[in-house]
Amino acid sequence: MNAAIAPLQNGDTVLLPERIGELTGLSEFGIAGELIAAFLGAFIVANLMLAMTGVAGPWAKRKITAAFTDRIAVNHIGPGGILIIVADAVRLLSKENIIPENADRPAYDLAPIVIAGSALLGFAVIPMGSGIHLADPEVGLAFVFAVAGIASIGLVMAGYASGNKYSMLGGLRAVAQNIAYEIPLVVTGMSVVLFAGSLRMSEIVAVQNETTLFTIPGLEWAVPAWFALVNPFAFVLFLIANFAEVGRNPFDMPEAPAELIAGYQTEYSSVYFVLVYLGEFLHIFLGGAIIATIFLGGPAGPGPAELGIVWFLLKIWAVFLLTQWLRSAVPRVRIDQLIEIGWKGLLVLSFANLALTAAIVGLIA
Repeated sequence: MNAAIAPLQNGDTVLLPERIGELTGLSEFGIAGELIAAFLGAFIVANLMLAMTGVAGPWAKRKITAAFTDRIAVNHIGPGGILIIVADAVRLLSKENIIPENADRPAYDLAPIVIAGSALLGFAVIPMGSGIHLADPEVGLAFVFAVAGIASIGLVMAGYASGNKYSMLGGLRAVAQNIAYEIPLVVTGMSVVLFAGSLRMSEIVAVQNETTLFTIPGLEWAVPAWFALVNPFAFVLFLIANFAEVGRNPFDMPEAPAELIAGYQTEYSSVYFVLVYLGEFLHIFLGGAIIATIFLGGPAGPGPAELGIVWFLLKIWAVFLLTQWLRSAVPRVRIDQLIEIGWKGLLVLSFANLALTAAIVGLIA
């Protein structure tokens, strides 16, 4: 195989659009060819994530929740109920798209697109292994935090543009919650940057996999220095802040059904509801992708480098499984308790972790 298109692993900066350009000959057509190759790469990554979301929302979520709560989930439509994905898609997309009379358009129409699109943008800088990596800017981690935060704007737009008091309350809760937990999320992420010495995602992955934490005697198995093992305290903080950011139990106060009907998405139906629901699960997978990248070695795993994408997706699904476990096992907290945990608990602990990490890195250096 040509070294120029060798599998992406441990800091290799050959990106997916470049690989597509080399394999298809588009690189010979200058800027136009590069743009087409970039579009094709984005199309592949976006459809991979959308396919995972299509499986997770209608089917996997129900199956996992049923297993935890000792119930029977969907099982009549297809093997294991898998065709519920098609049935739900037809059912939702065929419904009438009802627009509230007092809706503020075009904000009402744009909100679902903003919520879903912001998550898809974040995957652009995530190194997924096996050569699947769209872009590798020097500020990759900052970029993914920034675009993921755009979802907050979509939630506010959905809340106030619906012309419904419950939607408005849900939008306000979403902003309060995201601000309270996004700061600890970013601050904890910066502690990883101190260890890695870079914001570039490929370098963060490479640092974790180039260093051995310890070797298990007798097995000759070297345990890599994944930051989840190097700093488990930061890993736990990041997990909690991430669960609050994606708004799943016990942190789903912006759409608390017992209080706000469905919160900011109360007035959405048909394809608009699908986009909002899709955006929620895309953000869960984006959160899992960030966790896998900066704490779990990215696409690294046993076997050849070509299996990188398999290990990466398994790590993302592990985070998704954890979110569904918490959804079934942990009771919802009140909104005042939720905000208090963020500002008085996680924020203080995240800064303490950052200061301690800086001191340790300084001593080592």
